[in-house]
Amino acid sequence: YGSIPASWETLSEDWSAAEASGGGTRMRLFSDLRIGIEGNRARARHTLVEGERRFVALAWTHGLEGPAGLDDALARLKSTSHYWRSWLAGGRFPDHRWRGHLQRSALTLKGLTYAPTGATVAAATTSLPETPGGERNWDYRYCWMRDATFTLWGLHALGLDWEADDFMQFVADLKRDGNGALQIMYGLAGERDLTEHELGHLHGYEGAMPVRTGNGAFTQRQNDVYGAVLDSVYLHTRVGGHVPERLWPVLRDQVQCAVSVWQQPDQGIWEGRGEPKHYVSSKLMCWVAVDRGARLARRQGETEQANEWAAVAETIREDILARGVSERGVFRQHYGTDSLDASTLLIPLVRFLPPSDERVHATILAIADELTEGGFVLRYRVEETDDGLSGEEGTFLICSFWLVSALCEIGQCERATMICERLLAQASPLMLYAEELDAHSGRQLGNYPQAFTHLALINAVLHVIAYEQTED
Repeated sequence: YGSIPASWETLSEDWSAAEASGGGTRMRLFSDLRIGIEGNRARARHTLVEGERRFVALAWTHGLEGPAGLDDALARLKSTSHYWRSWLAGGRFPDHRWRGHLQRSALTLKGLTYAPTGATVAAATTSLPETPGGERNWDYRYCWMRDATFTLWGLHALGLDWEADDFMQFVADLKRDGNGALQIMYGLAGERDLTEHELGHLHGYEGAMPVRTGNGAFTQRQNDVYGAVLDSVYLHTRVGGHVPERLWPVLRDQVQCAVSVWQQPDQGIWEGRGEPKHYVSSKLMCWVAVDRGARLARRQGETEQANEWAAVAETIREDILARGVSERGVFRQHYGTDSLDASTLLIPLVRFLPPSDERVHATILAIADELTEGGFVLRYRVEETDDGLSGEEGTFLICSFWLVSALCEIGQCERATMICERLLAQASPLMLYAEELDAHSGRQLGNYPQAFTHLALINAVLHVIAYEQTED
């Protein structure tokens, strides 16, 4: 991370290859241009004319071998394009004006998946600020169980299920806590220690500090993680699939963990660094864990266990409905407050209550009207929420896409379509999204590209398309 200088050396007599080394890492640069070494930099200068082709390739792995020449470089480029197009051809993409957004989001989610293990990173970067010049800068280059399993929702909806099989094997191989609980996040190879460090010698993007590696959230209690895992497996196996034999004991343990902790406060889906609260969304996802666990147990022939878990799920439901709804009939951020939280948009999406329920309807409209800036959704009001951090933040793109899906669920499809069109217009030229959006400037904020955003986009767009097809 910039603390050890790299030294360059030329590898060929014709100056077509050079190697940088430092800190035990090597990278090689290949080109049909003449590469010169200038201090700690490798440079090649050339002015292209129309119709001319040249190549530059940087190799880090697989023996550090680069293209043998221009023809080899073009062949590798063609092979890479063919691989991705072939993978995409295995999905189901509706013939619609937004088809390109669905395809790009699917490619992004696949690209954020580490093939050797099946783990999916939350984003490809660290410390890109959520607030320009602020301290809300995090390292997202890890596999959050929540984000990864939600990602499988998106791929499953498009008929791309191979990644789910790989991820299930990854989960089955993970080391767990003494009670069988999964950590909320892991390294891409299953690493458990993700200790957070601040790199004081580096200035972040546009001077934002600190720059961080690791993520302190790995030690947090986030009770929603169990529901995310169970719902993903349930969804994947519902259509003719089966739970791998070695995975079922892991799932049983996660359900039991949800049963044990659902009455306890936690840091919640947004990983607040303030005092733990009884977040409604955490209770909701504990309900999901136990409900889906009961359904899976019934499929496994464990009827007694299924009945026991179903009874607990009903107890959790009753508690949420008794304590998680304000006097005006809107779901709270956490028990004891009337503040709004965009995570409650998940209530109809995980089928906790039907879309026709008045509390669901009131919650969705309250968020749409009161928890938005410029028409886009905040995850919560920072002035009302003790998240342990200072500064403001942008609107959350995943929450805005959740709103699109939720509005479709309650029949407000024209409003949902309008919001979705505005969201899609905010995409980068490559149809990519970060985590947040400055509603006033349209500037994307936070780490990039963000898996959470793209999976929510897929769900939202499919909701709108389903509505349009019904209308036709």
